[in-house]
Amino acid sequence: MKTSVFVIVFMLIFIWYLTFLATRLDRLHHRVETSWANLDGLLQRRAAVALEISRSEIADPASAMLLTAAAYQAREANIENRSVAESGLSGALGLLLADGQSSQRPAEVVLLRELSQLTDKVRIAIALHVDAVTRTHLVRRKLIVRIFRLAGTAPLPITYEFESDVL
Repeated sequence: MKTSVFVIVFMLIFIWYLTFLATRLDRLHHRVETSWANLDGLLQRRAAVALEISRSEIADPASAMLLTAAAYQAREANIENRSVAESGLSGALGLLLADGQSSQRPAEVVLLRELSQLTDKVRIAIALHVDAVTRTHLVRRKLIVRIFRLAGTAPLPITYEFESDVL
């Protein structure tokens, strides 16, 4: 009698633990998706600001062409080429800002300030996304998660190379 009660209690706790892990994993996957959506939105805004900068008088014609091409590549890149495109945009923005061309026009100062603020937000969004991916990987590596396939058919989240070289 005692052993059957113990087995039932053990089974209930084990089922509760599996349910807890599955729910946690689902929340982590949701967190990865929302952090990526936030990061993607910020990167799209950064590309739009880069296009505005390329059309302003901040950039010389050659820099403007390079920046325009990099911004369009970043906006239009598919998921496989996104890392290369975003790194290219970061490089183009870095070259433009390294030239040290400063402008006193209010509209251009506003663009550069907006780019600076977006860059800070992108860095934070990248940190949040990398943290979410790392935590998801930690849970998915557990033996019990793999044995009971608690992740289901959800793809393993990944980070991208550009996340380490944003301006």
